[in-house]
Amino acid sequence: MSMAFASFSICLIVLALTVRTYAVISGHTRRPKLSGRTVSNPATRSLAIFLGSGGHTSEAMMLASALDFSRYSPRIYVVSEGDTLSAQKAATLEQLKAADASSPNGQMRKQYKLEMIPRARRVHQSLLTTAPTAILSLLSCIYLVSIKPLLRKGAFRQPFADVLILNGPGTCVILCVAVLLNQLIGLPSPRVIYVESFARVRSLSLSGKLLHHIVDRFVVQWPDLVQRGGREECHGWLV
Repeated sequence: MSMAFASFSICLIVLALTVRTYAVISGHTRRPKLSGRTVSNPATRSLAIFLGSGGHTSEAMMLASALDFSRYSPRIYVVSEGDTLSAQKAATLEQLKAADASSPNGQMRKQYKLEMIPRARRVHQSLLTTAPTAILSLLSCIYLVSIKPLLRKGAFRQPFADVLILNGPGTCVILCVAVLLNQLIGLPSPRVIYVESFARVRSLSLSGKLLHHIVDRFVVQWPDLVQRGGREECHGWLV
């Protein structure tokens, strides 16, 4: 009897998790658009940008540089550990924006910080050793997305950012999984926008294929990537 009850309980839990996951993922297409306001400041939205190193960081910097920093504050740059070049590029962009701080919003533009997370997989790392590093990366992302905001004074039930922009590579998938876990258990989470790399002309990247139905908005830069009836959005070249 106890074995049968345990089996039934496990099946019930799996079914509940499956239904909840389906509800969360399918609900992305029905989530209302952001109104451009936060509780702390009714005129701004907090923004997080994942810098994936190399060309991915360059594209992310181009996307960020086109934004009005007076509307997106504070800003969080999520960088893989050891990627000092991406951190330097983020600091340089902030300095350039701050140099144009003659307006009253200049002080707001300086509100940014860097967050470091372990890489899910290092370059040339063997597949056998990838699982431990991916788990470590996921735990770090869960702390960043789920635990750290709860420990912040005066910001209970606020997400670590209102909007999260991703454009690859692999570690961004781990970061998005942490956001999805937040949604599954009902914790506040950012709206996730995935912008496919400019280099992907005729087919999606592996990160894009994995996140296609998980993110809130999926943006591509080439019309050949838009499928009939699909979720892809194409607004031309963004970088």
